[in-house]
Amino acid sequence: MRRTITASLLLSTAFAGTASAQEVGPIALDEDEDVIVVTGEVSTFGATKSETPIIETARSVSVISAEDWRERGALTLDDTLNYTAGVVGDTFGFSTRGDFPRVRGLDVPEYLDNIQVLFGFYNNARSDIFTLEQVEVLKGPASVLYGQGSPGGILNTVSKRAGPDAIGSEFYVEYGTFDRTQVSADIGADLSGDGTLTARLVTLFRDADTQVDFVNDDAFILAPSITYDDGRTVATLLANYTDRESDTAHQFLPLAVTACASEEVTVSESNICSGNSGQEVDASLYVGDPAFNRYDSESFSLTGFFQHRFSDALGFEATARYRDNSAAYRQTWVSFLGSGNPRVLADGTAAGRSWYDAPAGSDQFAVDGRFRARFDTGPIEHEVLAGINYQSVDTLTEASFLYALPTTFNLLNPIYDGLEIPAEAAFEAVRGSSINEIDSVGYYINNQMTLGDLVLNAGVRFDELETGNGTTNQDDSATSLSFGALYKTSIGLNPYASYAESFQAVVGNDMVTNQPLLPQEGKQIEVGLKYQPPGTRTYVTMAYFDIEQSNLPNPAGLPNAPSQQEGIAKIDGFEIEAQTAIGDLTLDAAFSVIDTQDPNGARFPSVPEVQGSAWASWRPSSGSLKGLALGAGVRFAGGNESSGTAFLAANGFAPTPVLIETDGYTVFDGLIGYSFDRYSLTLNGRNIFDTEYYGTCLSRGDCFPGEGRTIQLRAGVRF
Repeated sequence: MRRTITASLLLSTAFAGTASAQEVGPIALDEDEDVIVVTGEVSTFGATKSETPIIETARSVSVISAEDWRERGALTLDDTLNYTAGVVGDTFGFSTRGDFPRVRGLDVPEYLDNIQVLFGFYNNARSDIFTLEQVEVLKGPASVLYGQGSPGGILNTVSKRAGPDAIGSEFYVEYGTFDRTQVSADIGADLSGDGTLTARLVTLFRDADTQVDFVNDDAFILAPSITYDDGRTVATLLANYTDRESDTAHQFLPLAVTACASEEVTVSESNICSGNSGQEVDASLYVGDPAFNRYDSESFSLTGFFQHRFSDALGFEATARYRDNSAAYRQTWVSFLGSGNPRVLADGTAAGRSWYDAPAGSDQFAVDGRFRARFDTGPIEHEVLAGINYQSVDTLTEASFLYALPTTFNLLNPIYDGLEIPAEAAFEAVRGSSINEIDSVGYYINNQMTLGDLVLNAGVRFDELETGNGTTNQDDSATSLSFGALYKTSIGLNPYASYAESFQAVVGNDMVTNQPLLPQEGKQIEVGLKYQPPGTRTYVTMAYFDIEQSNLPNPAGLPNAPSQQEGIAKIDGFEIEAQTAIGDLTLDAAFSVIDTQDPNGARFPSVPEVQGSAWASWRPSSGSLKGLALGAGVRFAGGNESSGTAFLAANGFAPTPVLIETDGYTVFDGLIGYSFDRYSLTLNGRNIFDTEYYGTCLSRGDCFPGEGRTIQLRAGVRF
């Protein structure tokens, strides 16, 4: 790694020698107050694959810029979503293995520059937000544009890449809580002197501990890119190498030493908590073995972007990516012994320890190409997008699992001596391979029509998928539809309505019919208002949505319960996001209410019914305080629950309903910074009062502590 860091610094120096100065900072403390975009911007490589302003789009779209999340002190992709309506960023509390957001109550796929970037679990390197320009959330089904996916929507991230508007350079040094030390650089260069050929290098080195004992979060990233832009043709080649060395922050802490001893969690069945010590462990508790545990990941990707305008009426654009990932994942935890059964003895000793060793990898090739045509038919203006999306993904996991081995490990007095680590031969004796292969192709067309102040949108997509597990293959096909209407008014109040569909292939056979399982399907109806008074810096969006997800596992207790065909989940809710600026003061607020119901009539696990957030920042644009930045924010998440069925000895092993209710939480964030000339200094705090809370507790028997207080000091220079 030292050799790699040295090489990256030499490259940084070489680029810096040709870089021209540009006054662009991460928080833009000294920007003119009249230069502000409150609605967010999307591009042809953004979540909507269109440059149509969000205020004229008949869908809910949230855009979080790099300036936004740096101002609010975000450290991970999950963190960037904390101020977004209808989105749970840190669903399972503090995490290091990956990001687990939920949008409108559902898991959603992660995309990078229009192409899906994660497949399966724990076989890739986590994205780092320093390499990103912005994060976009397209809410609701998106299969017309993206193929198979979640009814909740998609999470799309946008890479930093070379271009004539990115030829400035920035260098940062950071230090914060848990000895988090980070050095990063973003260096742009005009190689041709006229902006036709530009280059950019984004690089980062981090050495960090975390709030969980023995768990680090180290990273090295190198992401060079080069762009050719002659005004008619734009071509970019972007490489990204990411090397992360870490462990898993998720310790699956047993209910006996978390929920059962906490006033913030309610357990419906008292027998689950009987006979334990009543002592709650600290959120920093590590139940693994530092001589065994690891989550080290490495990825390399090469992405090409291409745009060409044949004329003002016709253009072509495409994204293509090759990505290779690998991960070394090893973890031990306190064994799960069935819902409701104690995992910890009365004195704090684990009832058993399970050991998991699962090296994994994935490789991907994907391309998304589309033509864009603009033309009129009488009074109707058309923008037609017609494209083909191809993707081939292979994942491989070689897992070995040793379940519930005898142990003397005590959670109230942990000792990490490595003596219980099983012999390598024990892992190899039970190791097995899991292969998943996906080849898919989708053909889509979308027409946006404008008739005066009325904007209509209609799209259709045909997908064909072949999925295999190394021995058997399954073919699926699906047709997805979407349409919407929005009316632009002279006062900036735009009502809209839309309908969209999604599908997600499910591999396997129905246990009743012995036929291939049908894809899960999603349908959403959304109505809303978007409001931006002319001449103001205020933007408000409100939306009501109703989602139905079908072809889910049957409700329990039905005669055909093993069948996959009849289960239906329902989700509906309301969201509001608002942004405004009053002089030098900017305000952002978000609020959402969601009602979820799974096929059994229970609420979705780990999803709060109510969420809210607000952020205010003040940057004097003149006077002696110019350059100062002050910011404060509050985040609230209501309670969530998890239900299940336990078979308890105290109840004669009869099926017993179990409900775990986790209280909500309120945390505060803050910023103080100062910028002068080319220099900036910022101090960010997240959860500044160090509020202790659980992100969620599950009926299966574990709890996930939330993110504790983090303080980060950042010094930067632009050149």
